Amino acid sequence: MVYTLKELVNIKYGKNQKDVENPNGKYPIYGTGGLMSYADKYLYDKPSVLIGRKGSISKVRFSDKPFWTVDTLFYTEVNEDIVIPKYLYYKMLTMNMSEYNEGTTIPSLRTDTLYRIELDIPNKEIQRRVVKVLDSLEKKKKTNNEINNNLYEMSLSIFNDFLNNNDAELIKLEDCVEKINTGADAIQRAPIVDYDTGVRCIRIGDMTNSRDYHNWGFTKMNDKDYDNYKLIKNDIVITRTAVNGLTYIITDEERVVCNNGNIRLRVNNKYNPLYIYLNTKTKDFRNYIDRINGETSVRPNMKVEYFTSYEIKKYSLEEQNKICNVIKPLFNKINENKKENYNLEQLRDTLLPKLMNGEVDLDNIEI
Repeated sequence: MVYTLKELVNIKYGKNQKDVENPNGKYPIYGTGGLMSYADKYLYDKPSVLIGRKGSISKVRFSDKPFWTVDTLFYTEVNEDIVIPKYLYYKMLTMNMSEYNEGTTIPSLRTDTLYRIELDIPNKEIQRRVVKVLDSLEKKKKTNNEINNNLYEMSLSIFNDFLNNNDAELIKLEDCVEKINTGADAIQRAPIVDYDTGVRCIRIGDMTNSRDYHNWGFTKMNDKDYDNYKLIKNDIVITRTAVNGLTYIITDEERVVCNNGNIRLRVNNKYNPLYIYLNTKTKDFRNYIDRINGETSVRPNMKVEYFTSYEIKKYSLEEQNKICNVIKPLFNKINENKKENYNLEQLRDTLLPKLMNGEVDLDNIEI
């Protein structure tokens, strides 16, 4: 049966998070780019489809736990007499919400326009069966993520034991630099576009939301800028504004750049890049970043020289390689699981329209 979105949901506006934000809070704060921070209070505590109001509006999100949304992100009160919230989320994933954009400079959606969208919604039994199929893929992804979290914590534990049990002189990170610079200007040189250019750009939001390569946006760059800002295998990316000190190591040769919200570090041949990267995951490094943040009363902004002034233990390259060879298999397994998750996402995206259109016989699917 066909319903308008107005019959299915009540669209609600998010609110400014200033009075509730607490990095150690219990409830996630979502913006159009995903997770932004945490809060001490929640705005809504029932399953909800989240729809971008301004900015990144192309895809919807879903939350089934208490949350807060900022004023650029709608949340919805779902009419569960008609539609299961998770089914509605999957249904709306098949839509490109950008088609309803009414903004000129900044992509924007209006409630009046959204309410007029028509959706074909089957009976509850079919909805439940479709959700069960798609949730089985999400469950596998969740299991992989839990395994990766355990492998990551194990890696850090091994590395911290190595640091604690092996003394060495301290040197500044500047000693390990072959090349370091901020990324390309996000507006002039590395704008995000909604089509495949063959070049992806890692941004602060990708780091704060732990997105992998395949979920980074595409950017349009000329060849000269790409050559200047490209990331190669073993480059380390560090956030330098908004949320300082998050790091990511490039593990494959891909066509990718970072924008000027990040710093690019290329390690010289005296150091193992994984050893440097692991140092940025220690509690000591986090404390160092917190001290930098505490020195500014405005939006955190880390200069390159602040980052390279951090001190690490200087071991011989042989000693670095020895500990990295112990940890590298764990990181390899993490990357394998990430790639499997990407394949599961591709399978989901292939199945989604077929399930929604009834092209797949649910009786022939065993879970």
